[in-house]
Amino acid sequence: MVDIDEARLTQAKKLLPVKQAAEKGIELIYVNTAGMADPAAQLRALTDGAGFDDVFVYAAVPSVVEMADDLLAEDGCLNFFAGPTDSQFKVPFNFYNVHYNSTHVVGTSGGSTGDMKEAIALSATGQLQPSFMVTHIGGLDAVPDTVLNLPDIPGGKKLIYNGVTMPLTAITDFAEKGKTDPLFRELARLVEETHGIWNEKAERYLLAQFGVDIGEAA
Repeated sequence: MVDIDEARLTQAKKLLPVKQAAEKGIELIYVNTAGMADPAAQLRALTDGAGFDDVFVYAAVPSVVEMADDLLAEDGCLNFFAGPTDSQFKVPFNFYNVHYNSTHVVGTSGGSTGDMKEAIALSATGQLQPSFMVTHIGGLDAVPDTVLNLPDIPGGKKLIYNGVTMPLTAITDFAEKGKTDPLFRELARLVEETHGIWNEKAERYLLAQFGVDIGEAA
């Protein structure tokens, strides 16, 4: 996993520990390329110069896309996950490698109904952890403003609860709001157990405060 922000890498290490990946037979390496003179060369060195079969790009930044191209192995696939807002977003691509090394690129945007069903099934069995993507929590009353201002709200997924009256709030703001609001104070304590990630305990507590019936004792 590559980034130039040490804080993000530190958080990622907490959520996806190297040891946990190793237990599943996966060698997980976190790399901060911020101070590297030639990050592509140093990253390729991790593969003895062969390159990577799959490179996922999560930021629509020209230099990042170009580096991803430089990292591809023979028949390597560049998966451009980050959707650009600029309709003229263009980046040089090595077509010599396209022709002779069969490198290729795909764009990932959404999925089919079948993909969604599979994702839900994987989440239900614990093979996927979608809560990692959730950065904001809100009640149904927060929906209009959230929808209208979504492009200007940073972070990841916004989780809305029916039956809850609560402004859209970043999980990282729980502790500060908790200084004056007991609801957020307890939510901050509960998410601290999972390194700031929304979890079942926090959800049950929130729903209980608003008397939402979940079919069992909350």
